[in-house]
Amino acid sequence: MKIADMNWMQVETRTASDDRCILPIGSVEQHAYLSLATDMILAEKVSVDAAEPLGVPVFPALPYGLASSFASFPGTLTLSLATYISIIRDLLDSMYRSGFRRILVVNGHGGNTPAMTVISEWLNDHPDASVKFHDWWRAPKTMAKVLEIDPAASHASWMENFPWTRTGDPRQPSTQKPRIDFAALARVDTERKRALLGDGNYHGLYQRPDEDMLAIWSVAVSETRELLESDWH
Repeated sequence: MKIADMNWMQVETRTASDDRCILPIGSVEQHAYLSLATDMILAEKVSVDAAEPLGVPVFPALPYGLASSFASFPGTLTLSLATYISIIRDLLDSMYRSGFRRILVVNGHGGNTPAMTVISEWLNDHPDASVKFHDWWRAPKTMAKVLEIDPAASHASWMENFPWTRTGDPRQPSTQKPRIDFAALARVDTERKRALLGDGNYHGLYQRPDEDMLAIWSVAVSETRELLESDWH
């Protein structure tokens, strides 16, 4: 259930009997020919789809994250680490004040992992709460399904090309991009990163049949729902 469809009184009633909620977090950054908001779109949708039969409230996705590596690509927005840490803590504090004690943070962007440290510190100050951090796309079952279909999968490649992350751009290469030099990418600034990356795909095909994508999505939704249903304490 999207919390956008609830009022504050309904939230108060809900937390009295069920203190679970989901906070999706994403990023607005280059994804080659896919939407700049891919990470936000996927984190929010997998959260909503997973929570729907349980009635667990899903907050709107935090769209912006840590994307300094892609800062030279037009349309990419990035927060500083200090700002991001403060935002994550403030959001956790706000959810706690609202009565939520079991919080699932569904992450759609690898660069957001510093949020895990924030969560660890926050939990030390809130021992009656429980927070799970879920990288939905590389969770064990979901990643196993990706690798089963095609092990050449990466950022901005086919594995993020869902019907709901595509743009109106008709360009969609049919070739498979060679694997980039990750070591070289890690040691240079954002301008040189852009030069190394070209269109932004790290490696692999740009698109696979929707049948493959929906099979992955089914696993991702189920795996996310499992986290909501068990092992909170």
